[in-house]
Amino acid sequence: MSKVYSLKTVQTIPVSMDEAWAFFSDPGNLQAITPANLGFKIISKHHGNKMYAGQIIEYTVKPLLGIPLYWMTEITHVKDDAYFIDEQRFGPYSLWHHQHHFKQTPAGIEMTDIVHYKLPFWFLGDIANTLFVKAQLKGIFDYRFAVVEKMFGKAK
Repeated sequence: MSKVYSLKTVQTIPVSMDEAWAFFSDPGNLQAITPANLGFKIISKHHGNKMYAGQIIEYTVKPLLGIPLYWMTEITHVKDDAYFIDEQRFGPYSLWHHQHHFKQTPAGIEMTDIVHYKLPFWFLGDIANTLFVKAQLKGIFDYRFAVVEKMFGKAK
């Protein structure tokens, strides 16, 4: 059986909570902070413009060799101006649980992402994680960090 892996990133953004929440809780903004080479595209027709518990969002993504994969997530928990959680319902992972936390600090909004994920195919999933999945996920979050910093500025 393959392992459950986790990834955590923390970034302080020099904006108000209202501005941070408005941007990050709008599913339409996800494409802007995802690397273009992943071919990420929201395909759901009825996902809305504001996060809510029970919301289903459908995507296509091309994480490997340009092969498009279907991915469906559900927003399972939302507390305005504090956090939301998305979980994969269908897609490339056996488990995908992504927490997005927002906290006011003197320097701005501290945004913390915590992802727990598990790959299919038992030990082959563990090998794939070691060879490329872990680095690819870290690269996605590094890209997001840089894009968010460029969009909103660097906290002092």
